[in-house]
Amino acid sequence: MPRLKWQLKAFLPVVFALFNGLLLFLLATLSFSVPERHQVLELAAAGAVVICAALLIGLALAVGRPMVDLQQTISKIREGDLDARVSFASRNDEVGDLGRSFNEMFDELRNSREEIQKLHRTQMSRAEHLATLGEMAAGLAHEIRNPLAGIAGVIDIIGRDLPPTSPAREVLKDMRAEVQHINRILTDLLSTARPKQPEYRLANINSTAEHAVLIASEQGREKNIKVELSKAENLPLVLHDENQVSQVLLNLLLNGIQAAGPGGQVLLNVGRQDGSARITVTDTGHGIPPEILPNIFLPFFTTKGRGTGLGLSLARRIIENHGGHIEVTSSVGQGSQFIVLLPLPDSHANALAFQGQELHA
Repeated sequence: MPRLKWQLKAFLPVVFALFNGLLLFLLATLSFSVPERHQVLELAAAGAVVICAALLIGLALAVGRPMVDLQQTISKIREGDLDARVSFASRNDEVGDLGRSFNEMFDELRNSREEIQKLHRTQMSRAEHLATLGEMAAGLAHEIRNPLAGIAGVIDIIGRDLPPTSPAREVLKDMRAEVQHINRILTDLLSTARPKQPEYRLANINSTAEHAVLIASEQGREKNIKVELSKAENLPLVLHDENQVSQVLLNLLLNGIQAAGPGGQVLLNVGRQDGSARITVTDTGHGIPPEILPNIFLPFFTTKGRGTGLGLSLARRIIENHGGHIEVTSSVGQGSQFIVLLPLPDSHANALAFQGQELHA
């Protein structure tokens, strides 16, 4: 079936009317003095009017009715009926193309909405499951910590009573290290299940970074790993919780030390990026495989035999609570780089306003 553009359909009545008007004018000119011709002229004019009216009605049905159908369908969709479709999609012209494209678009929208709802239900179920596990973990942590403190005290007492040359001292040293390891796991569980609200204040981010580097350097020296700090000059004060941000940076530094190995290097660099303070922790370790990289911030995900998988998850939550962002880049065999971005306040007044909003959140 041949297709006719709707623009041509719209102009046909006008062209036809002009043609009939010209024809009537010629007839009137040639037959002005003949009365019988006047009757013919009147009939022709009436016929032209009828034909033009019929064409205009046809145009209204061809274009006007689909537009009304489209408006009604959009109103139904706006009210939530994603099954509504236009009825003129079967036409073989541009209006039909519009109808088919419209219906296809909302078919895709409905499918996308179903996928989003399915994903939302899955995420909500997972969130409820994690919340339940968090409450259980917090309760167990409190129950375990008390007898653990008693065990640590007994180990110290036994250590004082043992002779200096007793071989059991090495065993006690290992036992003390294991108790400390269990205590760190319990601390991470409590921090994850019941996070402490940050106490924001304007402070020098260089000082916060220096504190983390100072602690990490002690462990670095034991493993022959160099830990260095590069400060930023003329950096404004940053609104942050010094203890929490220092904890994040220390966690990243210790991860870098474990990855770098003896003779390696870990560098913490403080700088500025657009409207944020930029803190990078770079190591010369073995890197993170691409298939693992997207999962490292998930709770309980770890590749370490003695890890809890909570350190990076907790770090991301702390930075996001500060209105910041944390990300990682890594190359296998070349090392990894963690990037922490914390927003810089435009002024002291704006910083205090932000602090007030966060404290009341």
